[in-house]
Amino acid sequence: MSRISQEQVKHVAHLARLSITEEEAERFQGQLEAIITAAEQLNEVDTEGVIPTTHVLTMQNVMREDKPVEGLKVEEVLKNAPDHEGGQVRVPSVF
Repeated sequence: MSRISQEQVKHVAHLARLSITEEEAERFQGQLEAIITAAEQLNEVDTEGVIPTTHVLTMQNVMREDKPVEGLKVEEVLKNAPDHEGGQVRVPSVF
């Protein structure tokens, strides 16, 4: 007896806005069954004394130090703008 029915597969597909055929539902049912079986095998692993992790690699902040720097001059920015007025870039109205 399968732990996931074709109706459940079709329901999940519907929620994901996917259109699947009967053959696909049957194939996905088998694939999902295999995934559930593999996940259940993890319950058998002895994790006593294993420190929980959020990532398999040691992660550290690799971003540069945030230092304030002089920005572009208004004139430099506006020379690349197709339209500007009063020191501001003009854009088409969206309403």
